[in-house]
Amino acid sequence: MAKQTLTETEEDTRNFLINLPLFDSFNVEELDVLAKHMSYVHLRRGEYLFVEGDRGTFMGFVVNGVLEVLKKSETGDNITIARITRGSSIGEMAIIDRSTRSATVVAIQPSTMVTLTDKGFELLAEKSPVLGIKLIQKTARLLSLNMRRTSSKLADLLQNK
Repeated sequence: MAKQTLTETEEDTRNFLINLPLFDSFNVEELDVLAKHMSYVHLRRGEYLFVEGDRGTFMGFVVNGVLEVLKKSETGDNITIARITRGSSIGEMAIIDRSTRSATVVAIQPSTMVTLTDKGFELLAEKSPVLGIKLIQKTARLLSLNMRRTSSKLADLLQNK
């Protein structure tokens, strides 16, 4: 892979990604390529990152701030199912299945995200198929771990009923 010339923002992105467990097996050159395909999103307190039912077009990583993940109940109320903070990822399913959002995410304090759009991922995968596959594998593992954790929580809830 050729050495990438990065802008200051891309360097900041790479330096943030280096510290995330999802990218622990990526080398600096791979992170440079990835950083060129990502962008920042800044949210004010109370601002929505996305709403349940929206078309999923990106995944993101929390750089700073706190976001709440809300799920609509059968009665139509929004129930907080998670809080995510620095280093947490959100919206990974959008890169995999391009389905609608399964929950709503709102900033409960000013927050910054680094995002990878589905289009950005496609460009990345075209330029560097090996890197694209590596990212999909890591994302699939992350989703699998999340599913296992959720299944365990569900089993505990059902047992305590």
